[in-house]
Amino acid sequence: MTDTDRISKQYLKQQLMFVVALFLVALLVANAWSIHEIVTPVIVSALFTLAVSVVAGLVWKRIAKNNADQLPTYYTAASGFRLLLALAVMFVYYLIMGRSNMLVFFLVFMVFYLVSLTHHSIFFAKVSNRS
Repeated sequence: MTDTDRISKQYLKQQLMFVVALFLVALLVANAWSIHEIVTPVIVSALFTLAVSVVAGLVWKRIAKNNADQLPTYYTAASGFRLLLALAVMFVYYLIMGRSNMLVFFLVFMVFYLVSLTHHSIFFAKVSNRS
């Protein structure tokens, strides 16, 4: 296993742990305070975060192996793509669920989004500084 494979696997593993932890905390909060309207936003947010993380990790691995000098461009593009995809998910949720459910969804979604974005930034900043 190459160093790039190991780093990619570590990134995916850490992202999965963050998503599972956030998911469990959110479900605990929903049960403890009977806030059952956050269950759907939690599921959507967790699935979004997992999907984006898997794609980001696999694309990073491919770029790092084949064309490492393009990694700065990848980091910028990944952030932009993540933002656009997040806006699209929020828009679709708004169309399906309506305006009355958006505040709860937005708050839950932003927690997942910001934790994922923070981890992505810190993780790859450390990886870039190592090389």
